[in-house]
Amino acid sequence: MDDKLRIARQFIEAIPHSAALGMQVEELGDGMAVISMPYDSRLVGDPKSGVIHGGAVSALMDTCAGSAVMAHPTGPSGTATISLRIDYMRAATPGQRIRARAECYHVTRTVAFIRATAADDDETRPVAAATGTFTIERGRA
Repeated sequence: MDDKLRIARQFIEAIPHSAALGMQVEELGDGMAVISMPYDSRLVGDPKSGVIHGGAVSALMDTCAGSAVMAHPTGPSGTATISLRIDYMRAATPGQRIRARAECYHVTRTVAFIRATAADDDETRPVAAATGTFTIERGRA
């Protein structure tokens, strides 16, 4: 799994948007991923409260979910988001890192199904929860 984790880290760091948001792969397993994003004042959506914009949380969850699909044991060669529904439950605490955890729980020939959560330091109270579908691209023989 170390090789997969190294490749995932390189992939995330190579995506300018993910790199700009400071995303870091923390864990990668069979069909699961954990990616975090540090607090950054440039991503604040409400200057009065200092709360991170929901779009940054959305990007983190989408990237984490796609990584979980790519880490699935069926070995897809690529993926893209078909749909991603995010329910925001509370504002992330200003100054705290946000961590997304995604699981690819079902795969068909062409579609992967995921569920994900995002939390700050208080992991007992999620910031957001998501469900989604992603394409499954297979390598050519």
